[in-house]
Amino acid sequence: MRRRAAKWNSYNKYRQMKKLWDTLKAIWEIKELRTKILYTLGLILVYRFGAQVTLPGIDPTKLQALADQTTGNTLLDLLNQFTGGAFAKASVFALGVMPYISASIVVQLMGIAVPYIQKLQKSGESGRKKITQLTRYLTIAVTLLQGPGYLFNLHRILPRDAFLLSDSLFIPSSVLILSTGTIFAMWLGEKITDKGIGNGISLLIMVGILARLPQALFQEFTLRVTNSQGGLMLFLFELIVWLGVIVLSVYLVKAYRPVPVQYARRTAGGGFEKNIFGSRQYIPLKLNAAGVMPIIFAQAIMFIPGLVVSLSDSDWAKNIQTIFGNMFDWRYNVVFAILIIIFTYFYTAITVQTNQIAEDLKRSGGFIPGIRPGTPTAEYLDDILSKITLPGSIFLALIAVLPIFVYHIFSMSQGWAMFYGGTSLLIMVGVAIDTIMQVEAYLLNRHYDELMKTGRRRKL
Repeated sequence: MRRRAAKWNSYNKYRQMKKLWDTLKAIWEIKELRTKILYTLGLILVYRFGAQVTLPGIDPTKLQALADQTTGNTLLDLLNQFTGGAFAKASVFALGVMPYISASIVVQLMGIAVPYIQKLQKSGESGRKKITQLTRYLTIAVTLLQGPGYLFNLHRILPRDAFLLSDSLFIPSSVLILSTGTIFAMWLGEKITDKGIGNGISLLIMVGILARLPQALFQEFTLRVTNSQGGLMLFLFELIVWLGVIVLSVYLVKAYRPVPVQYARRTAGGGFEKNIFGSRQYIPLKLNAAGVMPIIFAQAIMFIPGLVVSLSDSDWAKNIQTIFGNMFDWRYNVVFAILIIIFTYFYTAITVQTNQIAEDLKRSGGFIPGIRPGTPTAEYLDDILSKITLPGSIFLALIAVLPIFVYHIFSMSQGWAMFYGGTSLLIMVGVAIDTIMQVEAYLLNRHYDELMKTGRRRKL
């Protein structure tokens, strides 16, 4: 029996490996998909190369003080993580695509209160193009504000001999270069979205996060094994826990509540009258419809107190700056979790338009069994959404603050702890799932094309 079970397990592993190999082979055989993947990888390589180029006028050998400040401040370390280390290297891509993210958030918030933006959101493709153009202009404005602040921080941290140019020449030219770097990174992201695979901006952020993963993993391995603080078994246990958190994050991203929808029975003519019974489908209301945006919103709000009190030298201002500058402080995480829950409801209300869903159902002859079309349907969907958003927001908040628990429980390094949750992990999971789904869509289209040509499904 044991020998038979071992053979069966070996056979299953062989089938899984063969299926994986056949899938990779099928991906490579589809010319359009292969071109898109290579195009995406090429633009990502360009972005990673630019992240290593230091601003003209700065001595690259004198940047250790900036790296030390970034490592000592968890919020700055988070920004450095999103830019793939460009922030701590005073790179031309030091601001990354974060100004574009900030501009996108502002435009989405304007869509609530500004009638012109609301009109554009309902204008289809033409409105979307105008919103995109407005976001680009706002991105430039944000970079022109953040650029001088970043350079002021460089002057405060780095030694004077690190600057090879006079301030009158260095500051204007560097602000222009930082703004150009952000616009170029934004252009790369848009090109990846249009001609590549996946969401370009999200992919650039994910690549920046993944670029820090090997270093964080090596530091944790050195801490546990080389420095004998826990040993190899504790390090392997941490990896298992990390994989478990990833699985939970996947469930959070993909979980949904199906709401059944029935389409009315219709009668078709054409010489003979016959009844076509309505099909039964469902509306997938996601457990976390807001995605990672509530964490980004909350993270942006958490930056504000530290920036405001930095203008004062009083003791209470220093205490607030200490609290809001340390992501591993329990007071910071309590406020952070509450903000995430609030913003989850807020962003879900923006993105999931139940009135529009109810109107579309009514126009297409669909209805929810037992619920009248129109306003009652919208109220029913609102009720379901409010009920599933509560556990979704709490679960999202727990994932976001999980680094503080693993940091104190396992006494691990801060860099490795940040991969156990928060924005970094959810971005990696969400972007990976979205990209995989796009690849699967191409494979399904390939199956459909083969079926239409040959009359049978081509086995991959």
